[in-house]
Amino acid sequence: MSELDYSGKNVLVVGGSSGIGNGIAQAFRARGASVFVWGTRAGAADYSADDGSDLTGLTYARVDVSDFAAIEGHQPPFSKLDVLVLSQGQVIYKRGEFTTDGFRKVVDVNLNSLMACSAKFHDMLAAAGGSLIIVSSTAAFHSTKGNPAYNASKTGAFGLTRTLGEAWAADGIRVNGIAPGLVDTKMTKVTTANPERLEGALRGIPLGRLGTPQDMAGVALFLASPLAAYVVGQTIPVDGGLILA
Repeated sequence: MSELDYSGKNVLVVGGSSGIGNGIAQAFRARGASVFVWGTRAGAADYSADDGSDLTGLTYARVDVSDFAAIEGHQPPFSKLDVLVLSQGQVIYKRGEFTTDGFRKVVDVNLNSLMACSAKFHDMLAAAGGSLIIVSSTAAFHSTKGNPAYNASKTGAFGLTRTLGEAWAADGIRVNGIAPGLVDTKMTKVTTANPERLEGALRGIPLGRLGTPQDMAGVALFLASPLAAYVVGQTIPVDGGLILA
């Protein structure tokens, strides 16, 4: 059996309704897993390809991760969980993160909800000898002057990955992370849809192209597999070389 065969495995991707999370969810499904995703809209029919969404074959649930009581109260349709991927994310542009309310909203989604979701599924992951993957950002390695909450929360996610990696290894849970660079998703359209900004951004990426959700998915498949059995607490930048210079 291939180390990347996930037949018989249950995978939950929080934020798996679109973008990077959706690419990761579909990659696990393509390799045999039963994949569950959380999103913010009422139902799967409320997403489309225009949103960067493909919910084919995925089991969808609406869970607002900024509402920690909703996370705790959610009754999942599975009793076993092998892989938990936390790919939820929010950003507010036009200096919205410089307000107290804006800052708090972004940190609640991008950081605080990571711990709430991790704690909820700790026991299931421990029972399965499972894997927890936290999606942060290369923003954890440099400043993003227009988005202080996004930067602080993604830097916090990087630290949380290390700490849970150490804390939960003895429970049989391997915790690792992915730090995407500039990936072509709905969230990055402020850059990718602006030709001048896009040209400038691509000059800073040694590979000379944007990342894709599929690029991130390949690393997620590795981290959750036996190939990464001795990898704990690490966050892997997947950025085309963006942070090398």
